[in-house]
Amino acid sequence: PELHPAWEGRDLALTGRVDSLPIAVAGQGGTLGWRFEFAVEAVGPTGTALPPEVPRRLMLLSYDGPPITAGERWRFTARLKRAHGLINPGGFDAELWLFEQGLRASGVVRSAQRLQAAPWWEIDAARQRLRSAIHERVADPGMAGVLAALSLGDQNAIAHSDWALLRDTGVAHAFAISGLHITMFAWLASVAAGALWRRSGRLCLRLPAPMAARWFGVLAALGYALFSGWGVPAQRTVLMLAAVAGLKTLGLRWPWPLVLLAAGVVVTAVDPWALLQPGFWLSFGAVGLLMAAGGETAEGWRARLKAAFRTQAIATIGLAPLGLICFAQLSVVGLLANLVAIPLLSFVVTPLALLGGAAPPLWTLAAWLVGVLVGWLKWLTLLPGAVWWLPAAPLWAQMLALLGAALLVMRLPWRLRLAGLAMTLPLLWPAVPRPPAGEFELLAPDIGQGNAVLIRTAGHVLLFDTGPVYAPGQDAGERVLLPLLRSLGERRLDMLMLSHRDSDHVGGAATLMKSLDVRELRSSLEPGHPLLRDGPPELRCEAGQGWTWDGVRFDVLHPLASHYEAGLKPNDLSCVLRITAASGRRALLAGDLEAEQERQLAKREPDLRADVLLVPHHGSKTSSSAELLAAVKPAVALVQAGYRSRFGHPAPPVLARYQAAGIAVVASPSCGAWRWQSDTGTSSCERERSRRYWSDRVTPPIGPEEIAGPRAPFAEDASPVEPDLSF
Repeated sequence: PELHPAWEGRDLALTGRVDSLPIAVAGQGGTLGWRFEFAVEAVGPTGTALPPEVPRRLMLLSYDGPPITAGERWRFTARLKRAHGLINPGGFDAELWLFEQGLRASGVVRSAQRLQAAPWWEIDAARQRLRSAIHERVADPGMAGVLAALSLGDQNAIAHSDWALLRDTGVAHAFAISGLHITMFAWLASVAAGALWRRSGRLCLRLPAPMAARWFGVLAALGYALFSGWGVPAQRTVLMLAAVAGLKTLGLRWPWPLVLLAAGVVVTAVDPWALLQPGFWLSFGAVGLLMAAGGETAEGWRARLKAAFRTQAIATIGLAPLGLICFAQLSVVGLLANLVAIPLLSFVVTPLALLGGAAPPLWTLAAWLVGVLVGWLKWLTLLPGAVWWLPAAPLWAQMLALLGAALLVMRLPWRLRLAGLAMTLPLLWPAVPRPPAGEFELLAPDIGQGNAVLIRTAGHVLLFDTGPVYAPGQDAGERVLLPLLRSLGERRLDMLMLSHRDSDHVGGAATLMKSLDVRELRSSLEPGHPLLRDGPPELRCEAGQGWTWDGVRFDVLHPLASHYEAGLKPNDLSCVLRITAASGRRALLAGDLEAEQERQLAKREPDLRADVLLVPHHGSKTSSSAELLAAVKPAVALVQAGYRSRFGHPAPPVLARYQAAGIAVVASPSCGAWRWQSDTGTSSCERERSRRYWSDRVTPPIGPEEIAGPRAPFAEDASPVEPDLSF
């Protein structure tokens, strides 16, 4: 069940069991904590029955509390929210991820009481003990995380920044428990079991040794798969091994497509939502391509090397379109990276990581080898054109490219292979729609509590503010704006305008300046600000500045030059930008301007009208004066704020002021990314446009009453409260 809106924002007493490996997280202000899944057994201090309005599984965050171990029973006082994520074009769908995991709400622990230790047979508790042992032995936390991922299937142990390197080099799949790992483990178990079985004549009379060895291998694969988290590749491998063992036991032979199909049917019967996971299609697709492409038995080391290269080439080329569709990027150096990474990780590092449980010094050797591999991967990313980020292509181009890639790697005449290559071109070079000359598109992404507005003309791109910092090492630039820009085919920013210095407006700027070609920076930042030291050429924004791009006029209306000398506070120094299309339609972006400066602006500017107004200061009580609304007369007011923000934006009196003036208010928590076209005056909400079965359908209440109770020692105002689901 979903969390009923009446339970949101309220402190609830929850009794239940920790149902996953806790993940260490860093909060704002240097706080440390744990993120974990929690199976709720009862609600209320006396252990009352679970009300139907409270989901049975939750994602919880606990800061500054005692250590938490998988399998333990706890009583928490927690504040819950529905499964609500940021919705943007080209962005990660947190609501889908939560739905796939059976998590229908998230929350933050206020107080905690341990009721019972984890039982000895708890698998996740054993995994956590082994993970702790790895971290104690290996000094480098990054290397320790990699070993935990390879031996335990704990992909969350790999740092967020390290995943970016693995994705850029196309080797992310190799750092998870794969079918190769499971099969190798099963083969070793079957060899050992067969050798022991043959030592007993009585056992051989009851069951032939080859048959016993096969089923011991299947059981070993099942045990390893369960211990490693039971991911889709592990499920597929175990089911295929079981199918092969069953067919041999019955004396039957099925063609490989039927075996693969049977495994897929069983996986989806157990978990129908696996069909929505990229890992499902990549895992089954890789096996299908390799089986379909065929190959002769290799004899001699040269033939084996050639076969290994061909296998990797088939997987890399054949799955490239699927990876591009799922992740919007293509690693050009992926083949080179995988030729080193797969054998090293599969045949050396992973066995060492597993054996390290019995001989911990082996973890040190494995970590050193991982360090060597990481150095190789970093060098590859420095090569020109190592990674391609491509805009989203239409569905027909995606389907055509998948078929073309399959033809390209099959044993077919070269004419058909070249035809397959041609079929991939619409995916690799899709047409990117842009506004016509003289018009512009305004796109306000869903970034939580902060501002970020993208303006695109026929040939130029401007970004007004860059959103907040969510947590140490995570900001709106990385999580929202870069994926958005890449999905639109934008590789540069002609101008980055930072309205003022507040972190919810400049939080993603450093990431964007490091990752994109930013041609010009305009801001009201003070001299010596860190963003000005290493950034592009900077110009202080002042009223009177203006320029024209592709027939679209841009005018800076605030602040005045005298405002800098007067030492106004950052909000009142906010850059105010007006964009005017050839059609006459306008948008006004006002930053965090407050009431007094709004009034002065309304007096200075004789014609301040605009069709779209970015609501000043997110709808705070200190902004959106009656004078400003009367001067601007917008048709639509856009509020960028966090879901169930502790700030209560937009404030009810401010919202009432807009409604009394007959101005439509669009809020990002209920709309997601908002797109407006100046040529037609039409707009759309991404949350409505891309609505799916699992999408949150509740419009959040607005006002301070939703945050009654003591304030938590963490940020409640945006995505930081929600789990970091960007991995």
